[in-house]
Amino acid sequence: MRSNNTVAIDSHALGTLNYIRASIDAAGAFAVPGTAGVAMGAVGLLAAVVASVPALAGHWLIIWLVAATVGAGLGVVLVARHRSGVGLPLYRGPARRFVLCLCPALLAGGVLTAVLCQAGETRLLPGVWLLLYGCAVLSATLMTAPAMMRLIGTMGALFVMCGALAFELSPHWHNLVLGGGFGLLHLIFGFLIGRIDGMERSPA
Repeated sequence: MRSNNTVAIDSHALGTLNYIRASIDAAGAFAVPGTAGVAMGAVGLLAAVVASVPALAGHWLIIWLVAATVGAGLGVVLVARHRSGVGLPLYRGPARRFVLCLCPALLAGGVLTAVLCQAGETRLLPGVWLLLYGCAVLSATLMTAPAMMRLIGTMGALFVMCGALAFELSPHWHNLVLGGGFGLLHLIFGFLIGRIDGMERSPA
């Protein structure tokens, strides 16, 4: 017959094992800061507004390439700030794996941008950008924190859908689709991710 003390010890051991497992899972996951998504979304919306000005509409490609550079730079800075704030290195462990998951699709996007520009097929670029960015996000989803995995995966799937839609639309609508994807989706999911991150950081 087991004593009450044995049951207490077993319960304590089970709780300890669950804590260790949760710690291991957290250590192997990358927490994406919501501020990065919000900042990138703001840049995307600004680019869409600027590119919609009739006098600047012909320069949409340059506007969006500049926006992509600025948005990516802000994202890296805010991720680095977030990780340093919790005492984690920028490019080690899960952060490194997260970046490596993103890179293949993003690199393919860069190569296809150059190829399509040289071939004079820039009308295909919005679909290519949205599609491959969505694939990059989906690839990196498995490296994210469990609480954010489904949310970020949904965002990636929506980017893929926007890319597929862009291929079917006339160029007249491309700026709107780009703004909806890189602007609105980033902004909405940035707020949602930030809310989850804030809940996890708040004391119980």
